[in-house]
Amino acid sequence: MSMSTSEISSSAVKNFSYVDAAFGYMPGGEEQAPFWRGFHWGLFADPDDLDCDPQRYYAAAEAMTEAVVNAGGITDNSRVLDVGCGFGGTLDHILGRNPGCRLAGVNVDERQLVRARELLAEYGTPTDRPIPFITADGCSLPVKSESIDHMLAVECLFHFPSRKRFFKETTRVLKPGGTLAITDFVAGKGSLHAIITRTARSGMGDNSWYGHQSKPLTVGGYERLARSQNMELIVNDDVTEATMPTYPALRNLYYGAGFPEGAASVDSLEDLAKTRDLEYRVMAFQKKG
Repeated sequence: MSMSTSEISSSAVKNFSYVDAAFGYMPGGEEQAPFWRGFHWGLFADPDDLDCDPQRYYAAAEAMTEAVVNAGGITDNSRVLDVGCGFGGTLDHILGRNPGCRLAGVNVDERQLVRARELLAEYGTPTDRPIPFITADGCSLPVKSESIDHMLAVECLFHFPSRKRFFKETTRVLKPGGTLAITDFVAGKGSLHAIITRTARSGMGDNSWYGHQSKPLTVGGYERLARSQNMELIVNDDVTEATMPTYPALRNLYYGAGFPEGAASVDSLEDLAKTRDLEYRVMAFQKKG
């Protein structure tokens, strides 16, 4: 039995403004169909070209998905868990790429999961085995220990109450040798004070467009966190420059959809990226065997 978003308990909803805007931007139709697949920053082959054509952004977001999947070393016949799975686009990408994988998605916001089931049924890769979507906190996963080959967390860890607790859960559910692939906004060397000061001035707090954002880690902070949880950093790609056209693309989408506050938040993030205070990285970690 399907469930409408109006029937979802308020305890299973996270009201981030940018997510609410995405619901309004996805009424259906082929033109909007690509938006849900890459609900994250794009990886542009030619970042010097700042053409804001939405289709170019959608293609770049798909390229970012592929980069994350490659970083995690996902192959056929593996068990994959996407934490913070959004509208299911990353899982559908994997299904088309590696149809033998066993896939599942987790999100704390049940509205997104309801929409994910609808979108995959309408636009997704045909399958006789529907992808299960589970409402859960990424720091407390309802998953058996050592049952997963690969985990993903694409552009969502800054929302989590604790990266350390998430990594602890990751170590628990991954099989020995299993991988976690992520994207995250990482603090540049010596930039943490500048990030905190500038985001406070721009009004980017818990009730802002992008909602709660925990303090970013540095690359060294991620390495230490991984070691403390019996994992090691195996991929560390700084793709900041290749993501820069994302900012004008999102700004145009938000202005066009009537969300000037979203465009202003994009401006603040873009300023931090231009000065390299905030870097966008694709990273992967492997559980030691």
